[in-house]
Order: sequence, then C-alpha cells, then structure tokens
Amino acid sequence: MGSIDAAVLGSEKKSNPGKATILALGKAFPHQLVMQEYLVDGYFKTTKCDDPELKQKLTRLCKTTTVKTRYVVMSEEILKKYPELAIEGGSTVTQRLDICNDAVTEMAVEASRACIKNWGRSISEITHLVYVSSSEARLPGGDLYLAKGLGLSPDTHRVLLYFVGCSGGVAGLRVAKDIAENNPGSRVLLATSETTIIGFKPPSVDRPYDLVGVALFGDGAGAMIIGSDPDPVCEKPLFELHTAIQNFLPDTEKTIDGRLTEQGINFKLARELPQIIEDNVENFCKKLIGKAGLAHKNYNQMFWAVHPGGPAILNRMEKRLNLSPEKLSPSRRALMDYGNASSNSIVYVLEYMLEESKKVRNMKEEENEWGLILAFGPGVTFEGIIARNLDV
Repeated sequence: MGSIDAAVLGSEKKSNPGKATILALGKAFPHQLVMQEYLVDGYFKTTKCDDPELKQKLTRLCKTTTVKTRYVVMSEEILKKYPELAIEGGSTVTQRLDICNDAVTEMAVEASRACIKNWGRSISEITHLVYVSSSEARLPGGDLYLAKGLGLSPDTHRVLLYFVGCSGGVAGLRVAKDIAENNPGSRVLLATSETTIIGFKPPSVDRPYDLVGVALFGDGAGAMIIGSDPDPVCEKPLFELHTAIQNFLPDTEKTIDGRLTEQGINFKLARELPQIIEDNVENFCKKLIGKAGLAHKNYNQMFWAVHPGGPAILNRMEKRLNLSPEKLSPSRRALMDYGNASSNSIVYVLEYMLEESKKVRNMKEEENEWGLILAFGPGVTFEGIIARNLDV
C-alpha cells in the first residue's frame, strides 16, 4: 500500500480555509451506573423473570459484548412509579415517551453546556442547532426543547434528525459540516441524546434478540461545536472535516428493524449484520478516500474513529482492512466504558482518540494526521467522513 498524498491535501496542522472543523466536544450521562457483572441478576429481579435458560443466555452475552460499565436512565424510582414497564404486553408507549422526552432533553442540555464551556465562546454565538435522537417522539421536537433549555436565540436555525439509530452521530456531523461550510461565520451545535427506556422490556423466549440490547446498549448524550475558519485567538480546532459521504445498501432494510409500538420500540437485529458490514466496508472506505482526493492509501497510516456497534463488527472490520490492533482502540474503549450508546458513541470515540493522540506525541512517536470517522445504522446505511487531526 502507498502513503497518503500530502501534496493533494496539504500537511500543515492548521485548518484549510472554508473547511468545517470540530471546535469542541462534550458529554453527559444519567446518574445510574450499571456494572456489567451485576446486570443479569438485577435485570431478572426487576422484571420478576425466573427463566434459567434466558438468564444463562444473557450471562453469555454480557461476557461477549466486552462492555464493563454503562449509564442508564432506568431506576428503581421509575419502576416504582411505572411498574407496568416491567410487565409483558401492556400498552406503555405514553409512559415511556413521558420519561424519555424529559430525560433526553436533560442530558442534551448538560452535554451541550459542557461542550460550550470547552469551546470557550458565548452561547449567543451559536447560529445553528442539529439535534439527533432515536429515543423520543413529539411535536415540537427535542431540538426546540434543547434550544429553550440552553437559552439559544429564537433566531437559531434548527435541524432535527429522529430515528437515525447508530449512524445518527456521524449523520448529524455530516449535516453540521454542510451547514458550517455554506454559512460563513456560523457556529453549529450538534447534540445527540439517547435512552434505552424507549425499548426496555422483560425477557421473553419470543424475543431472544432483546437480550442483545440488554447486554450492549447504554444511555447518555454527546455534543460538538462545528464551524469553519476558526478564530486563532479564542478557538482551538480538534478535527477538520474534509469530505463526507453516505451510502445505503439495497435490500437490507430488514437487517436493522425498529418499530414504535404500544409497548415502545421493538428492535430486531439480524445475525448477518456484522457479515454485511464486513462485506461492504472496504468498498465504502475506498469510495470515501477516493472522493477526498487521496491518491494512495495505507489504512494503518490513518486513524479510525468507528462507531462501536459491537465487538463482532469491530473484529470483522479489523480483519477485513488488516488494521493494527491499536487502530480501533478508541472504539473498543468507548464500548467497554459506555456500551453502544447509539448516536452519542462517536463523541466518546473522538474523545478517546484525542487522548491517545496526546500520548503518542508525548512519547515522540509519529501520529496519524488523516483518518476516517465511520458509523453504520438502519438501512443498512454507511456514514463516513475523511478528517484531519488538528489537535496540537
């Protein structure tokens, strides 16, 4: 494999004029911390289920997901107020949405405030808001409630992305990039917020795939500030967003299937999902790299910020692209510490990437300036961005 063609794209660690950059990151979590080793007993006790086979299956899944800790909105107080959430077959969508709508707004506000604080500029300078969630449904949408909670100007232009699933964070980043580059001087707040309460159910032999979600998914929120032409006096760009593309795979609509029902969201994840991603990820990466104008590629000379959908997906990507083990370390760390937090996860991955990049610099080792930000979601949809690490 060849090396990245620096002559085409430039190599100095400063942003290119007019190109969108990530200027700050922020995150927030609910107060309930779940240790994976205690999850099985707690879940079966909460749902009053005593099926030993289902319990053994969840125990196995909890070990294979590699998740160690997660944060969740669900609590004893919520179940005392809404005991019907742990009972099979009840119509509970109204109760779930009452909980979720408030919870995602609270977390999104907290993550956004943390991000704005890290940015260092005034909240009044935010011109656009992109809000992403697959955990709520209401009119007006969560974008308006977030804007109100933060005290954004009524002139703020808002974009709402609902039910985009695990690719939502990178989809939102692609939209924010387009806004920033087409509105000189703009500053875009991208916020994502998710909670699993929308799909919380007791275990059932009729829904064995539910146990995968119980073992894998977590709650939280993430935020980023995106803008072009950073002010060198008061802004510190972290990543330049050079080129973004989206593709969907025909005839894979049922591979990730989610439906809002009287019992909340019902998800079905097909067993072949990791194989589908493995079979298609290299062509997608080639298309993205080619569109960015890179004459040559060496995957191990690039960084990889990949949504941690699960260990099987990361393992298959690593194998197909012949990546060195450390390349997906930020994704594996995010999965271990927070579970698959859907659209939020890419924020956590980028934070870990910056942390590891600093360690590489401190050890006087060569770091990767160019890389890919990737996520996979319902469709099956691939989202990808060629980015530059500008953090100095």
